[in-house]
Amino acid sequence: MQYKIVGEPMPVVICDLKAGEPMITEKGSMVWMSPNMEMKTSGGGSIGKAFGRMFSGESMFQNIYTPQGGPGMIAFASSFPGSIRAVEITPDRPVVVQKSGFLASEQGVELSIFFQKKATAGFFGGEGFIMQKLSGHGMAFLEIDGYAVEYDLQPGQQLIVDTGNLAMVDATCSIDVQSVKGVKNVLFGGEGLFNTVVTGPGKVILQTMPVSSFASALGPFMPTGS
Repeated sequence: MQYKIVGEPMPVVICDLKAGEPMITEKGSMVWMSPNMEMKTSGGGSIGKAFGRMFSGESMFQNIYTPQGGPGMIAFASSFPGSIRAVEITPDRPVVVQKSGFLASEQGVELSIFFQKKATAGFFGGEGFIMQKLSGHGMAFLEIDGYAVEYDLQPGQQLIVDTGNLAMVDATCSIDVQSVKGVKNVLFGGEGLFNTVVTGPGKVILQTMPVSSFASALGPFMPTGS
């Protein structure tokens, strides 16, 4: 599979495939393709895996696109202004991504649900609670909201992130949720009740404008019903 990512801030990844080489997606993100691409819808494994994907913000079903009779081309587009990142998934390098961050991948990549350490704190922590784990083997394409900023954390090095801004981390990182300290900070700080704490080693990708933040920023300007 060969690919190119073009068109930021509304990016698309264009994949050139060999005959019989499949690609999967779970969110109807296909925007164009060559006529010889065949689509099949699959549960993508066990019922448990399907419900796990749904719980993490994805569809229960996967669309599998495969070129028939020769090479084929297919393009997947981001659903929100931002960027697309290509990540090579290997058995020794699984990654954890934000819910709904998965765009498409080669068929060897497996998706499963990922919970942060403190489920009770995470339950009230908004977007940081439920994430997805990508494992297996193959190239995966991730959808990043806004601009993507990358950090490589050393062992024990920490980064405190607003929960909605965490787009991806290597599975070697530890992810936790901490409440904001101080009554005044909670009531008047305007930063929410919880932050996500990422501890290295591993790569971290942050996003500057999560969809939820964008919606909140537009809220005061939206007309209200009478």
